Amino acid sequence: MLTITNPVLPGYHPDPSMLRVGEDYYIATSTFEWFPGVQIYHSRDMVNWKLQTYPLTRSSQLDMTGNIDSGGVWAPCLSYDDGLFYLIYTDVKSRAGSFKDTHNYLVTADDINGPWSEPVYLNSSGFDPSLYHEEDGSKWLVNMIWDHRKGTNSFAGIALQEYSVEEKRLVGPVENIFKGTELGLTEAPHIYKRNGYYYLMTAEGGTGYNHAVTVARSENLSGPYEVDPHNPILTSSEGDVLQKSGHASLVETQTGEWYIAHLCARPVKEKKCMLGRETALQKCYWSEDGWLRVEGGPQPQTEIKAPGLTPAPVPEEDPHDDFTDSSLNLHWNSLRIPFSEDWLSLTERPDHLRLKGQESMSSLHRQSLVARRLESLDVEVETSLDFQPDHFQQMAGLIFYYDTNDYIYLRITHDENAGKVLGVIQSKHGQYDELLNEEIPLPDQSYYYLKARMDGEWLTFFYSLDGRTWETPISEIDASHLSDDDADLIRFTGTFVGMCAQDLSGTKKPADFDYFTYKQISNTAQKAAMAENTSRNT
Repeated sequence: MLTITNPVLPGYHPDPSMLRVGEDYYIATSTFEWFPGVQIYHSRDMVNWKLQTYPLTRSSQLDMTGNIDSGGVWAPCLSYDDGLFYLIYTDVKSRAGSFKDTHNYLVTADDINGPWSEPVYLNSSGFDPSLYHEEDGSKWLVNMIWDHRKGTNSFAGIALQEYSVEEKRLVGPVENIFKGTELGLTEAPHIYKRNGYYYLMTAEGGTGYNHAVTVARSENLSGPYEVDPHNPILTSSEGDVLQKSGHASLVETQTGEWYIAHLCARPVKEKKCMLGRETALQKCYWSEDGWLRVEGGPQPQTEIKAPGLTPAPVPEEDPHDDFTDSSLNLHWNSLRIPFSEDWLSLTERPDHLRLKGQESMSSLHRQSLVARRLESLDVEVETSLDFQPDHFQQMAGLIFYYDTNDYIYLRITHDENAGKVLGVIQSKHGQYDELLNEEIPLPDQSYYYLKARMDGEWLTFFYSLDGRTWETPISEIDASHLSDDDADLIRFTGTFVGMCAQDLSGTKKPADFDYFTYKQISNTAQKAAMAENTSRNT
């Protein structure tokens, strides 16, 4: 029997919106402040998934310069009707305190690979927008309503309003169709129609350890909605490997089977989720009285029965990138800004990735950083760079990055007395530190080799002058602060690893990276750490 192993999208892949078009399955996930915007994965069997495309590739579609940490793209919704793909997304500008500035947009495409249109502005009343396509051809937007006022429920309900394709705007009255259940924090609405009922699926309980999926139904689109008496239909219990389970979307296979995609997370230490929120699938069925149920009960399972579809394996990702292509592969992302020749080049020095130093790791505007999701806590990464700094404000190297407050950085820089040196910077909860008692002098030469090993929450750095003999400047750094849960204000992304360059003097000193290797060594340590954590929490 073919099985699905969860999470199907490991590492930072939250808020899944799952869609079937014919025999093709797609999952769109949130990307927050990372560019390009919205990852879309593709599968033909729901077992094997491949990163297919990003719809938001231009600043005209998504301008995140200056966006806050864990702002940007929240909870996309991917849908399809009459030959056209629709993508709804939120661009969050602020989220601290009473207010949230949440602008909702729509883009469309004839082909999932694009090109995707310029955005249509919808509203800013709340986040998690979703588009429902009615049988009569009308289209309806739902989103949660944010209420900033003192003494009110901030998650004020689910707004419904019609979208006019002809006018490219929302039209008609706004109705609050559902104010949630006693779980509260009602968000992530999606509407589905079956056997004469409109089913409203929402996320409740907050996107932490009380997260859940709830369902209500009505014979009318605008309600009133009857709450499922057995809610929540999915939530994590203490001891489950997959924690934080919630924020789901529903799909029916061409063979009549039902599945939900939902976010989840796997804490590695003290309820800290370094990989961020991930995507899992659960098999469902409909009860005799017409309610959606998860097979095996409301707790998420790590292995489920796959649908009866023809197996469709996908090629394994090449762990080695030598930057010989004319564009970066899909796994590479940048912070807030598009890839552009003013700070990144694959042609100025052939077979290299050139990063021109810009702002610091604390910047919300223009960082020269190219990184990929950490999809396992048992990985080894390696790179080589030609970097010739002549000032202490110039730096380049290998970074493990969560956000502007939390990162660990093996970097080369210049010291007035020692010349070129290697050191380690750690920012923990926004507090800057340099971890080596004395930075390591480096001889003048073209290339320097940097490597890192992640073993659970422990991070060890290496360097080499020839790529063969390695030295360890520091070992077993506790990297668990690179997590969703290690901050006063909840965070929503996950740990990235990659290459970066800074030039705080403003001269854009370049760093030329010759290759980057990302290898998952084994998941033994990761599984042991997570199992220990699960046992401790039970």
